[in-house]
Amino acid sequence: MTARQAVVICLLVLALRLPFLNQAIQGDDFYYLKGAEHAQIDPLHPTHARYVFQGEVVDMRGHPHPPLNSWYLAALLALTGDEREIPYHAAYLVWSLLAALAMLSLARRFVPERALAATVLFCVTLPFVVNGTSLEADLPLLGCWMAAAACFVAAVDRRSRALALACFVFGALAGLVAYQAIAMAPILAFYLWQRRRGWFAGWAALTAVPVAIAAYQVFERLSSGTVPVSMLAGYMRSGGLQELSRKLQSAVALFGHAGWIVFPALALLAFRRIPFGLWLLPALAMIYDPNPLFWVSIGAGAVVLVWCLTRVFDSDADTAFLAAWVVLFFAAALVIFFAGAARYLLPIAAPVAILVAREVRPRWLYAGAAANAVVGLGLALVNYQHWNGYRDFAASLTSDLASRRVWVNGEWGLRHYLEREGALPLERNQPPRDGDVVVSSAYAASTEGGVAIGSAIPLRVVALSAKSGYSSIAFGLRPFDVSLAPMDIVRADVVTGRKPTLSRITIGTPAAAEHIVSGVFNSDRWMNERAVVVLKKPESATRIEAVLFIPPASPARTFTLYVNGSEVSRATFPGPGRHRLTAAAPRTDQATVAIGADKTFTAPPDTRALSALLLEVGFE
Repeated sequence: MTARQAVVICLLVLALRLPFLNQAIQGDDFYYLKGAEHAQIDPLHPTHARYVFQGEVVDMRGHPHPPLNSWYLAALLALTGDEREIPYHAAYLVWSLLAALAMLSLARRFVPERALAATVLFCVTLPFVVNGTSLEADLPLLGCWMAAAACFVAAVDRRSRALALACFVFGALAGLVAYQAIAMAPILAFYLWQRRRGWFAGWAALTAVPVAIAAYQVFERLSSGTVPVSMLAGYMRSGGLQELSRKLQSAVALFGHAGWIVFPALALLAFRRIPFGLWLLPALAMIYDPNPLFWVSIGAGAVVLVWCLTRVFDSDADTAFLAAWVVLFFAAALVIFFAGAARYLLPIAAPVAILVAREVRPRWLYAGAAANAVVGLGLALVNYQHWNGYRDFAASLTSDLASRRVWVNGEWGLRHYLEREGALPLERNQPPRDGDVVVSSAYAASTEGGVAIGSAIPLRVVALSAKSGYSSIAFGLRPFDVSLAPMDIVRADVVTGRKPTLSRITIGTPAAAEHIVSGVFNSDRWMNERAVVVLKKPESATRIEAVLFIPPASPARTFTLYVNGSEVSRATFPGPGRHRLTAAAPRTDQATVAIGADKTFTAPPDTRALSALLLEVGFE
C-alpha cells in the first residue's frame, strides 16, 4: 500500500469516528461492561459475571461471545478507574483503523488500480459507520478478521512463514472475540487450496480460530466445571432462538442487509448480469411488505448473493475466492445467527466492495460511496440521539436517585446510566415498596405517557411502531426504516399504596384499569412476561384464579401464579386456548397477584413482548 492511500483512509476513519466519541453507552455495551467489571476481581474469568437480564439473573458464561472484548474493556477500566465514553471510544478506534488498513492491503492485491475506491466503499458500509461507535464485539472481530485475511493472502502469495504466523495470531484473537470467526477457516482454506495446497505453514495458520475457541472451552471446563458453548446452547433452546420460524425471519433480514453492503443501485449496476428470473424476487417481496425500502433491499441482496454463487468456480481465481468468501460466510450466517442484525455481515463487506470496484467505473464507485455515507451518517446520528436520550433522562432523575430507592424496568443504556448512579434492576419477583421509583422503557412495560425519545431525521435504527430490523428481527425485517416514530418512551413512577375495591376484575373494562399495577395492557388485554394486579379479598373467598387465553402464535405454555410475592400455582398447558390457573386464597385482606409466563413473542410492527391474553383475575 502507498503511504498516501493509507493516510487518506486513516483520515476517513477518523472523520467517521471523532464526531461520535461522546456516544452514550448503547445496546449490548452494558453486558460487556458487566464482564469488564467482574474482571477487576477475577481477571481470568470476565464471563463469570452474573446480572439481571429481562427480570432474570443470568450467567454470562452462556453469552454468545468469548471473553476478549470484555478483557479489552477490563484493561480500559483498570486504566481509567471508571466507565467513561470518550476515552473508551477513542481506544476502540484501533479496531476501525486495523480493519480499514487491512482492507486497503487486500484491495491493492485484488483491484490495485481502484484500491482506494474499494476501501472507501468498505468504510462507508452502514454497520461500519453506525456500529463503529459501539463497545460491542463487532469492530474487534472485524479488525482481527481483516488483519488475519490480509496477512494470510500475503503469506500464501509470498510463501512467508512470518506472515502465516501473524495470521495465526490475529485468527486466534478473532476466535476469542466471536464464535462466528470459525467461518474464517474454510474461507481462507479456499484460497490456499487454489494456490499452494501443499504448503504446511498455511494449513497450520488456519487452525488458529478452532484452536482458540477450543482452548477457551477447555480452560473454562477445567477452571469452573462448565463448557460455555453448552450453556449458550441451553439458553438458545430455552429461549426458542433456533426455531425454524425465527431462523427464516433472520434469513430474510440478512438478505436485506446484504443489499446495503454497498448502495443498492451500485450493487445492481455491478452485478446486473444474473439470471433473469431473479428479478421476480422483489415482486415476491412486495407481497410480504409493499414498502419499497424492503423489496429493493431484498432484491439487491439477492443480486449480490446469486452473482457470487455463480462465480465460486469462475476461471479467474481471484473472482472465485472473493465470491466464495461471500457465499461461505453468508451460509454460515444463516446457520449461526437468529436475530438477523446488519452488523453480522461486516466480515463480507470487504469482498463485496472489491468485487463491485472491479465491475464499476471509479466515478460511480465514489458516487455510490457518497450515497451510502449519507444514509449511514443519518442512521448514526439517529442512533446517537436514541442512546443519548437515556443518558439525559437518567441525569434528570439525580434528586430521586439521591433520596429514593429507584428500580429500572428496562435494558441497554437506560440500565447502565441509572445503575451507575445507584439504581437497581427490577427482577421478576421483586415488588417495589411504597415510595420507590420505577423507571420503565416502552420495550419492557406499558408506558402510557412519559418522555418520548425521538429525532427529526426520518431514519430509524430501533423505534416503536417502526419496522426496522437493523439491530434485531424482533423490531421488523426492513434493513432500517424511514419513519418519525419515537425510538422509545420512558417514564419514572413513584409507587404508592393501592387500595383495591374489587375482588375480581375483567381485563379491558374501566374498573380493571384501577387495579392493574404493571405488565398487562388494559386496552387489548395482552400481558407481557409478567402481569401484576391488586385485589380485595372477600371474607368468604376460598380460591383465587386467573383466566388466560393463549393464541396460536404464542410460544408460552407454562404460567405461574404468585400471591404477595410467593408462588402458589404453576401449570403447563398443552396448547393454545382458554386456560385457568387456580390456588387457595391467601389469608390477607388484599392481595398483589402476579401471573408470569415462560416465553414471549413479538408480532411486528408491534414491538411489545407478548405472552397471552389475560381475561380475568379474581377470587371465588
